[in-house]
Amino acid sequence: MPVQRLKDFLDQHQVKYVVISHSRAFTTQEVAAATHIPGKELAKTVMVEIDGKMAMAVLPGSQRVDLDLLRDALGAERVTLAKEAAFKDRFPECDPGAMPPFGNLYDMPVYVADTLAEDEEIAFTAGSHTQLVKLAYRDFERLVRPQVMRFAVNA
Repeated sequence: MPVQRLKDFLDQHQVKYVVISHSRAFTTQEVAAATHIPGKELAKTVMVEIDGKMAMAVLPGSQRVDLDLLRDALGAERVTLAKEAAFKDRFPECDPGAMPPFGNLYDMPVYVADTLAEDEEIAFTAGSHTQLVKLAYRDFERLVRPQVMRFAVNA
């Protein structure tokens, strides 16, 4: 089960969370509809390359990454969307495109959109296209230690 690594990590840190099973869904909109969670409350993980290094950009499902804003916020030379071939092997236990926003488990930085950090809870795909994990945002922030910045705009 792809979510097991994440569940073990959360249990080890005594975090309260809920696993929500749903029918197979691939886009944030499909997941939101299947789970009855508004898209703005459902986090999506977008893989980006920042000056040649892989990172996670985490934002509400109802928004999109503005690569120029992210580049400027980081003071980077170049920020691009990562190609799946460049990162799929880093998440062997996850379905393609369903990696959880826990870059600390995969040795990569995590950048969170300021609009997502305003929510009390965070829900996200947990390694499969049929399960979500929902937990308190403060627990996510404590465990992942993401950099919060403005880089998300309405889709």
